[in-house]
Amino acid sequence: MTEEKNEVIFDDDKISKSEEFVNPDELYQELIQCVQKYHPSDDISMIEKAYKVASEAHKNQFRKSGEPYIIHPLNVAIILADLKLDKETIVAGILHDVVEDTVMTEEDLRREFGDDVALLVDGVTKLEKIPLSGSNGEQSDAKLEMQAENLRKMFLAMAKDIRVIMIKLADRLHNMRTLKYKTPESQQRIAKETLEIYCPIAQRLGISKLKIELDDLSLKYLEPDIYYDLVDKIAVRKSVREKYIQGIVDEVSEHIKNAGIEAKVDGRVKHFFSIYKKMKNQHKTLDQIYDLFAVRIIVETVKDCYAALGVIHEMYKPIPGRFKDYIAMPKANMYQSLHTTLIGSNGQPFEIQIRTFEMHRVAEYGIAAHWKYKEASDGKKPEVQEEEKLVWLRQILEWQRDMSDNKEFMNLLKNDLDLFSDSVYCFTPTGEVKNLPAGSTPIDFAYSIHSAVGNKMVGARVNGKLVTIDYKINNGDRIEIITSQNSKGPSRDWLNVVKSTQAKNKINQWFKNELKEDNILKGKDLLSGYCKARGINLAGLQKQEYMDAIMRKYGFRDWDSVLAAIGHGALKEGQIVNKMQELYDRDHKKEMTNEEVLASIAENNAANAQNGANKPVLMKSKSGIVVKGIADLSVRFSKCCSPVPGDEIVGYVTRGRGISIHRTDCINIINLPEMERARLIDAEWQPEEAHAEKYLAEIKIYANNRNGLLADISKALTEKNIDIMSMNTRTNRQGLATLQTTFEISGREELNRIIDKIRGIESVIDIERTTG
Repeated sequence: MTEEKNEVIFDDDKISKSEEFVNPDELYQELIQCVQKYHPSDDISMIEKAYKVASEAHKNQFRKSGEPYIIHPLNVAIILADLKLDKETIVAGILHDVVEDTVMTEEDLRREFGDDVALLVDGVTKLEKIPLSGSNGEQSDAKLEMQAENLRKMFLAMAKDIRVIMIKLADRLHNMRTLKYKTPESQQRIAKETLEIYCPIAQRLGISKLKIELDDLSLKYLEPDIYYDLVDKIAVRKSVREKYIQGIVDEVSEHIKNAGIEAKVDGRVKHFFSIYKKMKNQHKTLDQIYDLFAVRIIVETVKDCYAALGVIHEMYKPIPGRFKDYIAMPKANMYQSLHTTLIGSNGQPFEIQIRTFEMHRVAEYGIAAHWKYKEASDGKKPEVQEEEKLVWLRQILEWQRDMSDNKEFMNLLKNDLDLFSDSVYCFTPTGEVKNLPAGSTPIDFAYSIHSAVGNKMVGARVNGKLVTIDYKINNGDRIEIITSQNSKGPSRDWLNVVKSTQAKNKINQWFKNELKEDNILKGKDLLSGYCKARGINLAGLQKQEYMDAIMRKYGFRDWDSVLAAIGHGALKEGQIVNKMQELYDRDHKKEMTNEEVLASIAENNAANAQNGANKPVLMKSKSGIVVKGIADLSVRFSKCCSPVPGDEIVGYVTRGRGISIHRTDCINIINLPEMERARLIDAEWQPEEAHAEKYLAEIKIYANNRNGLLADISKALTEKNIDIMSMNTRTNRQGLATLQTTFEISGREELNRIIDKIRGIESVIDIERTTG
């Protein structure tokens, strides 16, 4: 083997691409040189043709930076070539925007470049640019639904051909490199989506070349103060640091050479996001981070890896508990390396990573290092290792099939892709390694083996000793699950204990399947209660044609399955009733037009004034509301502000759906355009003795996140005999939890008592009602 040059590389020394606009032809030549370095064929005619087609298609198009648009697809192609991908992927990278942004069609692409390229471009084009959140950082239900559908498309496209997501990652990387030309709001939104979705996907595919840069660019725009503070602090005493690491590199190189091991040795400062993640997860300052510096030793064989480790531990004192063997126990993305943290001669801790050249190639390029896009000519399937890299993708596709609720799908997906979560490694009784999220319990372990093991679990032993089911698994634990055929199945409380997304999904699946009869009854009650609270005639809506339309829309074979889905929470009763009401209204047009409704109100008001009436005529409704000046229209409660008895209310004459009741402080009413205000109509509650209805109320609870917070809030509501309809939670990076819950109450007085009760719970900061 030719001896490799030992060198020190510093991430903060990297020079970014020139900000001056590059001539597209020069960029194209750079692409061709990059491809020819690794591709065995000299035939570049397809790439040249793609460049000419894209140049013509994007002629007179410019990016926000002012540069010609063709610069973007060329940069995407260079990133793909840097990953050493095949020519079809390079061509698809050059053409990935032509169908979306120009007059060129998919048929044109297929005719000119073949099915493979057309399939890839179509897969990328279908991944529409859906905003992750609004300008205020909050995510509306509509945008969440759109984003979830977009991600569902993306994972399906990935399953068909993994190269689709590689093109999308390259596209996102170049967009992140040029993000400074966007508005601050767009920068935050795009960086957040990159960090939450695209960085973890790059990590799961093992492509550290992309992941590291996406991580750092996301941090730069999401937390600029932290990012530039890290840059400044790491730059302090730069020459001293370089001399220190170069000294370690030279020292290690000499000892490794004397031991007869051929190796390449280099040193670097870890990338900024990696340092930030450790500071955040471990609640430490920069000075307290052990492995700020890393020295990498790359050798020929696995045997040399362990031999080099022996040399290193003889040279430096290792820090106890800081050795990780990812060769014997690879990470989920098949990353392999030996990691050990040592104390240098001056007392400064540093990390050494030891791996083979092949392991290094896989760590840099991930699945792109050896993915076979088609079966080999001898019919053999892709290697087992390559298949293992996509186990997580198959898991996500399973969730897609199991879940019709986009909110639940998004929560599971983000939890599963969480960049800040660490892993623990444990063993089955036969010695098989299991990789689980940090904080996992024996229940998570049981479901990682098989859903049948989890469903029949009654206890667990760790290292031979009985433990409780909420025991937190540690690295190296040997776990044995105790099962019983007499087990009644998982408890709903397990959902508050388990950590892994896989276990949560399988437990929910059990309840959905095993308790179908109970869920059907619960679904019926939820539908009935929803309609009763809003004065809707459910019997009139439950026509076979409307029920068939619902079953077609959500993919169910019978109505009982729809009811069961409502009962276990996969479908919301509101969305079902509203869809059926929409179909009913289409077939039963109101006898009175909107203009007639408004004219009727004006006519009644004029009659009242002529008769000298001091008080408006109020017409009663079955819903417990009396409205002014009009009868025979259905009255329903708006979902945006959920009014309850005791609130000041106003009616709004909708277009074709009767009168909608809002709170007077509802944002939608306050911001109503002047021309629409003619539709407002006086309304008030009937005297309390006239009705004993239940009404939906929705509140937002803001609190400092802690263990048991959700349980305490649920307990407070249960003690007040409150029927909780839904509860959604989210926590930001600062540890502030927002809990949004909907429940049934009899009026404002009861709501105030509940709010006072919750305010007394530890960590609760504030409570507010939704106002639109």
